[in-house]
Amino acid sequence: MIMIVADNPKVAMSSNIPINPGSAPVDPNIEAAAERLTKAFLSGQPCAPIIDLIKADDVDSAYQIQTLFNTARQWQGTKVVGRKIGATSEVVQVQLGVDQPDFGVLFEDMQYADGDTVSMERLLQPKAEAEIAFVLDRDLADGDLDVEQCRAAVAYATAALEIVDSRIMDWDISFADTVADNASSGVYVLGSIRKSLAEFVPVEAQMTMTIDDELVSAGDGAACLGDPLHALTWLARRAREFGEPLRAGQVVLSGALGPMRPVKPGSVVTAHITGLGSVTARFPTMSTD
Repeated sequence: MIMIVADNPKVAMSSNIPINPGSAPVDPNIEAAAERLTKAFLSGQPCAPIIDLIKADDVDSAYQIQTLFNTARQWQGTKVVGRKIGATSEVVQVQLGVDQPDFGVLFEDMQYADGDTVSMERLLQPKAEAEIAFVLDRDLADGDLDVEQCRAAVAYATAALEIVDSRIMDWDISFADTVADNASSGVYVLGSIRKSLAEFVPVEAQMTMTIDDELVSAGDGAACLGDPLHALTWLARRAREFGEPLRAGQVVLSGALGPMRPVKPGSVVTAHITGLGSVTARFPTMSTD
């Protein structure tokens, strides 16, 4: 077991974080990559890409690294509250040279409410993107996990902003880098309007996103794997394959409806999604400590 020492006092984690706490045999390169990402998370300093340790298209190894990286966070009792889906747009998949989405874990300390001020202290290189969030009221563990089953498991949908982030310096990422880095997760903000899927059709949604009142991104539900419910179905099956199926009460971020844009201190980001209203995140110009 390797211990990581936190040198950033602003990060609310213990100073001693274990990598591979169970000490199960792990490829040294996988363990080294998880250690690198954890150090970046704790120090607040981006790290080099991990493709010197695994191949850029080695998806299996990348998810093993993600598991170790996330286990280090869970060591302090941070609870998993859902999942996020990434690389759902064709443009991003072409950019990364892949033909599939990826997914990461949402922790309880990543969630903000509409209008909240988001701490910049925990973010390294934040970018905002507008998404639909699904909140489940049924497990998605058994059965065919087809679109209709997944639709029926959704309690409600709400507008969301995902503030994606990368521990990799200058966002110099391959698909393996972003998968290993918990799908480039940062934080997320949930809107206040909740609609059942009898009231709201995700694929028909239109989205606009502004930063400081300037339109910076636009898109629609079809940009997310053709339909955000397709993304949910893909995730439900993948999560079950990984032995950690989606559960009632969890939040699922569907993936971006349009391009992501950089966020700077002092910015106000607002996304509007037809049928779900608006969701806003504010970013301080100074430390809020």
